[in-house]
Amino acid sequence: MEDDKETGNNGRSLTGGLSLTRTEVSTFNEEDGIRRIGTFKLRGKTDDLPQDWWFASTAIPLLAATIGPMANVLSIAALISKWRVTLPNNGQLPEGTDSAGIDIPDPHWEVILNAISLACGFLGNFALLLNFTRRVRYIVALPMTIIAWYFATSILIGIVVAMNKYAAPIRPGQTYSQGFWHAILAAVLYLISSMLLMVNMLGYFLGHYPQHFDLDDDQRTLILQTMMFFIWLAGGAGVFSQLCYFNYADALYFADVTVLTIGFGDLVPPDDRARGFVFPFAVIGIIFLGLMINSIRKFASSMSKEKVIKAHQLHERERTFGRSVTSEKELRDRLGLPPRRDSDSRRPSSAFRKQSTVGTLKDRRTSLEQYGHFDVHGRTITFHEHKSKAPAGSGGRGGAGRTHKPKVPLSRDAKMQMRAAGKDAHTRRQSRREKLILLKEEKDRFDAMREIQSNTSRFKQYYALAMSVMAFGILWCVGAAVFMVAEHRIQDMSYFDALYFCYVSLLTIGYGDLAPKSNAGKPFFIVWSLVAVPTMTILISDMGDTVVAAVNRGTFTLADWTVMPKAGRWRDFLEAHPQLKEWLERKTKEREAKKRIARGFGLQNPDEEANAIEEPEDAKPTLEKLAEEVPEVTEHELARKLALAIKRVANDLHFPRPKKYSYEEWVEFTRLIRFSRNTPEEVVNEEEEEGLVEWDWIGEDSPMLADISESEWILDRLCESLNRYTRKMAKDVSLIS
Repeated sequence: MEDDKETGNNGRSLTGGLSLTRTEVSTFNEEDGIRRIGTFKLRGKTDDLPQDWWFASTAIPLLAATIGPMANVLSIAALISKWRVTLPNNGQLPEGTDSAGIDIPDPHWEVILNAISLACGFLGNFALLLNFTRRVRYIVALPMTIIAWYFATSILIGIVVAMNKYAAPIRPGQTYSQGFWHAILAAVLYLISSMLLMVNMLGYFLGHYPQHFDLDDDQRTLILQTMMFFIWLAGGAGVFSQLCYFNYADALYFADVTVLTIGFGDLVPPDDRARGFVFPFAVIGIIFLGLMINSIRKFASSMSKEKVIKAHQLHERERTFGRSVTSEKELRDRLGLPPRRDSDSRRPSSAFRKQSTVGTLKDRRTSLEQYGHFDVHGRTITFHEHKSKAPAGSGGRGGAGRTHKPKVPLSRDAKMQMRAAGKDAHTRRQSRREKLILLKEEKDRFDAMREIQSNTSRFKQYYALAMSVMAFGILWCVGAAVFMVAEHRIQDMSYFDALYFCYVSLLTIGYGDLAPKSNAGKPFFIVWSLVAVPTMTILISDMGDTVVAAVNRGTFTLADWTVMPKAGRWRDFLEAHPQLKEWLERKTKEREAKKRIARGFGLQNPDEEANAIEEPEDAKPTLEKLAEEVPEVTEHELARKLALAIKRVANDLHFPRPKKYSYEEWVEFTRLIRFSRNTPEEVVNEEEEEGLVEWDWIGEDSPMLADISESEWILDRLCESLNRYTRKMAKDVSLIS
């Protein structure tokens, strides 16, 4: 790679003053399949190289495929409609409204150029469709789309400028019609689409992805649904213009209001023919709209999952790693405390490690509480450092117990630099007070990963809700500002009236007391509503996953405590509040002690006393111990259990929601996955991978981080285990024979 930068194909230096030939500039690396032309890196149609610039490679093509058909529909309205109208009563209200205007014939050059612009728009959209279906090469089709759309927007802008200079309406008796504003909106959308696709092409030239759109089936379906929706909208407007005697611009506005189920009532079908056509048009249009909104929501969810949710999950895992401790030595090191000084220095190191686990922290606090106070709740350990100075000479990396040194006054800048670097005393104290997580067993790591999953799921829901609320707020406020300006002359609409109108439109209520009446307001409403109403629908869906679900949980909880009491509710409540449970247990023991004193003491049964001895914590079985120990049953019995487990997990795949298995179930699955694993020598000899059989619950290879469900992951590993077992059996049979 570095040699390519310094020499050409013929080996001569490129850093000298010689003129460069084409073979020196253009090189081809056969190893990675990239053709280099200067700073450009042209990749092939398909390769296995990493891809980045996800937004440019995936989101931009989808945005262009959505905006392009909308621009085509607006361009059709701009071509069919006249661009100027004469207003009654010289434009004076109430007679001189925009809807009462009489069309003024357009110049021939305007109609011809408008038709050319529409043809360029269709050509660009057709080339983009061929690009998506890979009928035409990316390097040919994408520049064709960009150039065609640039021509379309340039022609429209030129027509608008020329009309405003040479054939402008004479105010106040004349004004621009809806066709003029449709042309402006179409030019803007063509321009945005072209600029977005140029960013996509730049990413390709810089080697960030191969020369094709990396889209999955759902994204390609979104493109098809979008095109079908706009074809249906434009075709329906054409039919309504004939049946209802509307001009095409009004018919397009009427079709948009009908499909979005707003129904202001300012335009209505006049007779039975038009009303009969509303039946199929509205039903099919609403179906297309629902499919498109569902696909947009899936795309937005996948986009946030790839770039936001996974980053949040990685951050949570890193925080868990950074706060986890497994022994007293690690705890002292993390808090910056001096190492423990045992009275018996001749004690074996293994025994020392066994007794210095954090599990015995409560019994040995006297050696730690000289530096601060420890709070242990479940797996969480919190340390509060004493404000008083520790004895001199006690040492410690974190500053605890160091000898007192005279303070040297520091400048303000020096103090700020130390605080920014985390080296000042205040920052160190805050770091030592941070809550640490006890992960001394594998089950603790399993539970920690389950907690990370739960936090990530909540973050995903509320992040989607926050994005939807923000998009809703922007569309609401910005749309109200535009409608206030557009409708000021005819309706004298204030900003509050515009907010009310946009809110009613977003919720598809459509009272009809306010509706767009200006020639600028109706075209803008078409574009705004086709973006805002789907956004509102997605917002309602996100609220159903968060706010509505929280209300339902609160309702069920209230019912469990009142009208429909649920068994075990008090026990679950006490489990969720350990401090209250501990207090109640302590009070219960005190009452029982008083009762025993009143009854008198008795001798305890020796058998009961032996059963009361708790099992040491180190003797508790963990997943590693259960999975690695020699099984008491034969391999054939494990193979039979393996087949039953495969059947069970396969049935779990039919659940409406992905199933999450308990730790005990994972113990059994792990045993069945690992009992048939090959030795390292067998893997090398057979030159094959046996699949993942070792993992860390919080590590990158954790089953809970897979893109598939736990059932799919386990089923895949169980099948790999069965395959290994059958190969071993076949090998043993061949050796015997």
